[in-house]
Amino acid sequence: MTMAPTTVLEVHDLKKHFPVRRGILSRRVGTVYAVDGISFALNSGETLGLVGESGCGKSTAGKMILKLIEPTAGQIYLHGERIDGLNRAAMRRRRNRLQVVFQDPYASLNPRMRANDIVAEPLRNFESLAVAEIEARVADLFEKVGLRPDLMRRYPHEFSGGQRQRLVIARALALKPSVIVCDEPVSALDVSVQAQVINLLADLQRNFGVAYVFIAHDLAVVEHISHRVAVMYLGRIVELADKRQLFANPQHPYTEALLSAVPVPEPAAVSQRIVLPGDVPSPINPPAGCHFHPRCPYAMARCRNEAPSMREVAPGHFAACHLRSGAVAAPSDR
Repeated sequence: MTMAPTTVLEVHDLKKHFPVRRGILSRRVGTVYAVDGISFALNSGETLGLVGESGCGKSTAGKMILKLIEPTAGQIYLHGERIDGLNRAAMRRRRNRLQVVFQDPYASLNPRMRANDIVAEPLRNFESLAVAEIEARVADLFEKVGLRPDLMRRYPHEFSGGQRQRLVIARALALKPSVIVCDEPVSALDVSVQAQVINLLADLQRNFGVAYVFIAHDLAVVEHISHRVAVMYLGRIVELADKRQLFANPQHPYTEALLSAVPVPEPAAVSQRIVLPGDVPSPINPPAGCHFHPRCPYAMARCRNEAPSMREVAPGHFAACHLRSGAVAAPSDR
């Protein structure tokens, strides 16, 4: 009998607006709409790819989920418990279920700590274990991420870039979290090492059942590791679907343009490249209506005045586009 998937993370209408201040009195003169109302759910053992151009709000969304920055509005639920309003002390008791892997592995590691102490630090902070138990757990984690236990006494500068990222992953896994936010975890690595780390993350997911929010701009990497993909543009999610549906049949013009830029190995399969006019608008002064309409080849008068809502255009496939306005509206949030 197949068990129904368990929802481990829910995000509802999440927003982050940064004030813009100028002058001697630091008066507020504007607002950066970094994340402007995103919603999604994540099941155990699932990877949700969060993609989009630089500056679209992907990393800001990840930091809000991790409670590294406070949201302006919206709700975050971890295992059904709302965490966005928790203070630091209350959140600390839930940190073991929510971990992170950042882009730059060297910046994520204390250069004055040995590798075994780096991986052991969360165990010492959150669990009451004897020294021998911690050493055994650390050695086991090293083996699980493909590092030899005899490297445990080395410092971060003695590891290669790929080994450092494996070390970061081992530290993130130490407390057996249910969700790991991976913020561009392979973009600072060589291509051959990227494949090794991606395959490692997939293997660990099968073994531990951990769920990933995988933030990236490389669509080839996202297609390889993700189960579902959310496409962001200027602070909003414009399309959310199973990766096969999204790559085979994109429903939003922005997703079409992104996918047209992905290199393909078969020359005969090369499609027409969609070149979008203009630049991404400033998040300080985003366009009215649909944020994408100034660059959209299908824009209508309605797009300039009315922001499209997310609608289910096919089972499990959602898009925020007036071209799909005949579809059934998406389920309402909490």
